[in-house]
Amino acid sequence: MDVRRADERYPGGDPAAGITSRHAFSFGPHYDPDNLRFGALLACNEEHLAPGAGFDEHPHSHTEIVTWVVSGELTHRDSTGQETVVRAGDVQRLSAAGGVRHVERNDAPVPLTFVQMWLAPLDPGGDPAYETVRGIADSTPYAVPEAGAMLHVRRLSPGERTAVPDGAYVYVHVVRGEVNLDGERLLAGDAARITAAEDSDAVAGAQGTELLAWEMTAR
Repeated sequence: MDVRRADERYPGGDPAAGITSRHAFSFGPHYDPDNLRFGALLACNEEHLAPGAGFDEHPHSHTEIVTWVVSGELTHRDSTGQETVVRAGDVQRLSAAGGVRHVERNDAPVPLTFVQMWLAPLDPGGDPAYETVRGIADSTPYAVPEAGAMLHVRRLSPGERTAVPDGAYVYVHVVRGEVNLDGERLLAGDAARITAAEDSDAVAGAQGTELLAWEMTAR
């Protein structure tokens, strides 16, 4: 298990424009050849957007983009004609496939926080696709078969224990609260990268916790 702390993330975004980003993997000018990916996961970005701030239209290709809104509202528009407002507890996925352009904005009067994760597809190309799952239930896995991956969302009450999925690659990101993961204390923004995960579990701290856990196949 490789633990990466919140303060080790690469800073990014444009604070003057109301965008603060924290990147878990090599990103943009922060190039680290030893931190390019983990399993299918290419990026896990914590994004904070002030009211009225956002990312102007930009392209993506050959990437599965999964977004988890922590608080606030995310307005999404893309070149396939989709326009959606994504709220806390919703899972949004944009399959960039052979190429797509999109806009992400905070059009609400309150700050927006979301976690965005990029995964490499098993087979590149194809047609773009878009999906939003509203208010995903706790412990209901969200499958991304195009990347050989499954997202598990866990919201734990204080002291509650949960099994971490077994898998060739498992990535656990702490959204909020704290958790004890196989003897390691993780706080909000921390993450653990587990190879050949088996029989691991997590126990929430005194304030409870919210976790995102990716279960990924070997490549």
